[in-house]
Amino acid sequence: MKHLVSIITSIITLLSVWGFTSPKQLTSAQVIKKMYTRYYNKWHTSLTFTQTTGRYRNDTLIKTDTWYERIVYPDMLRIDFGGDNSGNGVIYRGDSSYVFRNNKVVRAAKDENELIFFLGGMYFRPIDNVFDHFNQLHFDLGKFHETKWNGKDVYVIGAAKDGEKVNQLWIDKEKLVAVRYFKYEGSTKTEATFEEHKMVEGAWSETLCKFYINDKLLQTEVYHDIKANQEIDKKIFDPALIGS
Repeated sequence: MKHLVSIITSIITLLSVWGFTSPKQLTSAQVIKKMYTRYYNKWHTSLTFTQTTGRYRNDTLIKTDTWYERIVYPDMLRIDFGGDNSGNGVIYRGDSSYVFRNNKVVRAAKDENELIFFLGGMYFRPIDNVFDHFNQLHFDLGKFHETKWNGKDVYVIGAAKDGEKVNQLWIDKEKLVAVRYFKYEGSTKTEATFEEHKMVEGAWSETLCKFYINDKLLQTEVYHDIKANQEIDKKIFDPALIGS
């Protein structure tokens, strides 16, 4: 018996020396690197789609609109409410937003649309800048765990366990794309989900989004007529040229 124990101990020691140990848990930084490695220089450079937007109050649908959206990565998004010629919408460019009505800017603010970064923009930045930007968005990359969502395995960047009230991004383990996002500001909890992904020109696009404030459904978005890598005149993102 002692001889058998000695043999087993020797085998375990050899396996450890040869590197056959149980795999270590990943970190948030390693998951971001996995995403970056898979999609850097492979993500679509632009995305256009028509969106059916549902607005909710107390979880009840109160209004439906059609939005027209154009994205040029890494950080430009234009949304026209009700059609290209409505004269109403919003432009996100870098860390700023510009709301326009009747073809005139009525509000400009420092207001980054973080989702552009999570949903594609990160693949057009140097990797060091990607990590810096996660930090700027108040993600603790020292925290990480794995869980399940909608029956699928996910990585969770920025949180050590389910239910933790910190900024966090949930990543589909197979596709390596964002599927859920939590942001906490004071007493306000914002949640966004990105679902029903479709492969478009070699990269993924969510086709259904849901947004919640303090666990109450605020908005749903359903994408139609999705096109990638279209030539888009960047002048449409210049607030000074709105209406010209």
